[in-house]
Amino acid sequence: MCTTAGIDVGSGAVKGVIMRCPEQGESQILAKVSARIRRREVAQVVDEVWTTAIAEAGVERVHYVATTGEGEDIPFATGHFYGMTTHARGALYLEPRARAVLDVGALHSRAVAMDHRGKVLGYKMTSQCASGSGQFLENIARYLGVSQAEVGALSLEAKAPEKVSSICAVLAETDVINMVSRGIPTEDILRGIHESMAGRFARLLRSLDFDGAVFVSGGLSSDEGLLGALRDELDKAAAKSGRKLEVTTHRLGIFAGALGAALWGAFRHRKIGGGEVAWTA
Repeated sequence: MCTTAGIDVGSGAVKGVIMRCPEQGESQILAKVSARIRRREVAQVVDEVWTTAIAEAGVERVHYVATTGEGEDIPFATGHFYGMTTHARGALYLEPRARAVLDVGALHSRAVAMDHRGKVLGYKMTSQCASGSGQFLENIARYLGVSQAEVGALSLEAKAPEKVSSICAVLAETDVINMVSRGIPTEDILRGIHESMAGRFARLLRSLDFDGAVFVSGGLSSDEGLLGALRDELDKAAAKSGRKLEVTTHRLGIFAGALGAALWGAFRHRKIGGGEVAWTA
């Protein structure tokens, strides 16, 4: 039985999956592991994710190791795939109705339109300094004294959201400090940040030509406050344009890039007629 792996090296975390190749029917996820980089060497985190994933999967060989993101230098990798391509394929695996993926990363976010096969049709990105990234939201949560897991639920409790006006993350953090000094409740600050982020994401998505659901991937795919703000923003836009966009995600949304890499790796493995085994215990 063919086994394939995907390793997604992002700015904030490394995600790894090991799967049975989808030779007939749906492929099977044998292991999924994510680890934060923080102040550690990326190579160290990759080794940690790989060792844990191999142990969890219980396999002795992997036929194709596909990397994506910043993982092109991993020494035991068989091949590397662009992040837009892997997130598109991973989103389709988790939600077949998706025709666009919004990948919210640690340093930047991107919207990618694709067809039913995962072929990328177009994309738009935010800049690294934009206040529309996972790192920005994490910094704000730390300043407000709340955990990342609490952010979404608190945002949904907001009564009078206070929007962040600046696109630049540094200036936006200054806005938040001013809000705290004015006594703005934490939930209203968080909802305002979510609405500001959602406005930028909605503009990215509306600039793409696609017809289908939007799948949210990346580290903030489980942030229910952000998802709610994005749905509201797109609903408001739909009232004017008549173009309704459904927002979806999955509990494995953070692994979309790694899943897509593993699936493209399996496809490449079949194309080359099998070939050598990439890794053995």
